[in-house]
Amino acid sequence: MLLTEKESKSITDKILSLVKADDATVSVSSDKLSHLRFAHNTFLTSGQRESRGANITVWIEGKRGTSSTNDLDDASLKAMVDEAERIARLAPVDREYLPTLGKQTYKPVNAYVDATANISVTARAKAVGDIITECEKNKVIGAGFHQARAQAGGFATKNGNFGFDSSTNVSLSMTARTLDGSSSGYFLRSHFDVGRLDTKSIAREAVRKAIEGRNAKTIEPGVYTVILEPQAVADLLSGLAFGFDARSAEEGRSAYSAAGGKTRLGEKIFDERVSIYSDPWNPDLPGSQSAQGGIPAQRIYLVKNGVLENLIYSRFWAKRAGKEPTPGPVNSIMETTAPISAPEDMIKSTKRGILISRFWYIRSTDPRTQSLTGLTRDGVWYIENGKIQYPLKNLRFNQSIIQMLAPGNVEMVGTSERVGGSEGGNASLLPTLKLKAFNFTSQSEAV
Repeated sequence: MLLTEKESKSITDKILSLVKADDATVSVSSDKLSHLRFAHNTFLTSGQRESRGANITVWIEGKRGTSSTNDLDDASLKAMVDEAERIARLAPVDREYLPTLGKQTYKPVNAYVDATANISVTARAKAVGDIITECEKNKVIGAGFHQARAQAGGFATKNGNFGFDSSTNVSLSMTARTLDGSSSGYFLRSHFDVGRLDTKSIAREAVRKAIEGRNAKTIEPGVYTVILEPQAVADLLSGLAFGFDARSAEEGRSAYSAAGGKTRLGEKIFDERVSIYSDPWNPDLPGSQSAQGGIPAQRIYLVKNGVLENLIYSRFWAKRAGKEPTPGPVNSIMETTAPISAPEDMIKSTKRGILISRFWYIRSTDPRTQSLTGLTRDGVWYIENGKIQYPLKNLRFNQSIIQMLAPGNVEMVGTSERVGGSEGGNASLLPTLKLKAFNFTSQSEAV
């Protein structure tokens, strides 16, 4: 069973009562995870896991020790505290130690839906059964993963702070492949409310991409105009909002660094059509009520109309820099103040370009320019004279995100949708993007 706020407070109080160290921060968590996996148009595995745990970090004369347990009985909690204090006595001084937070005020976030936490196994099986029927009807092979998760827990400090969070998430990712293995389609969506996850739409899109991707042609690598569907944008940018770190910028290790230990704060780095922010209370993408270090979360712009608006200062780095710590981000939202463009209009306006569904196997090559490399996958099409002409074989890209979103390179922006990176990570609200130039370096024969 998931922990309630009352239970979380009781357990964190119990743990703190055992602490002899000078300072401490504790957390207690509970997790309920269930899934249904299917492959080759057949049910494969179904299961559920529930767990609880606790963690503590203590400081003794400025030296830190950490320990955790997955058993919440009194003896285990005492052993956890004793272990953390033993480690602290042996550790070197923690140069970045600051006293833990005193009492904070957190504004509640509506991120939990009971129907998601207690998802109907029967309803889930029927939804996946309908997907398998759709795959068989269209003569494609379907595989996917339907997963629901609920989390609840509390955190507290020896200096009197306490907070509680609970959240749910349900997702379906699906790949459809033609019988001859020559074409594939992929689609992924998630929501905190299972009633708002459209599994039929997810299946339709995956199947459609697989069917329409048959008989793909080869194109020479180079610089092309591209239209990135929200999934492709998420694969590249779902973690972008969490990279605005003040410390790395001031230490010269970031795309937001400037000469002499300065930063590019206030500079127009991105196209004016682009704004990036975090909003814990967004109704489609609720975040946590607490940000990094336990600071109460707030709505905060990182980029506004292309201008670097804020960098994230941790409590330690803020004190060192003589600034206030920054509360955020807890989620990632990209939007535009420019007129919204439909994907169809983006295609019609393209003389020569490429429509991309998804990227995968993405790796960082240079954090100072936010450069990435990876491959297209599961749906690539060539556009000429405002129309999709034919599907393409996959391509490898090498691309700086800073250059990708630079002034003049963003031509059109669509409506933001809730979508997560296909290689993991939390969901974001991201739009379809039409970009003037995107760099492809080689061909790939992989489907």
